[in-house]
Amino acid sequence: MYLQFYINENGDKVYTTKCAVGFPFFIRPNLFSAVMLYPKSVKKETPLGVATQSAHPARFSPDDKYSRQRVLLKKRFGLLPTQKPPPKY
Repeated sequence: MYLQFYINENGDKVYTTKCAVGFPFFIRPNLFSAVMLYPKSVKKETPLGVATQSAHPARFSPDDKYSRQRVLLKKRFGLLPTQKPPPKY
């Protein structure tokens, strides 16, 4: 089960839990065999039909292979904190 959320009409976050679509799990009816079952698909939509979003943060790896490309793209499009005007307090 994954924690999902959506924004309702009042602007509040509403959290829901949905099971993985097509995520297999195993049942062992006896010691020597295992049966793989796929649960019925569950739509990840709000009551209004809008897709929900994951409430879990992205995985972090200290061995980030693509940090150089990410910094180059931010520099190209002016998104680095040093390229923005100073904040007004």
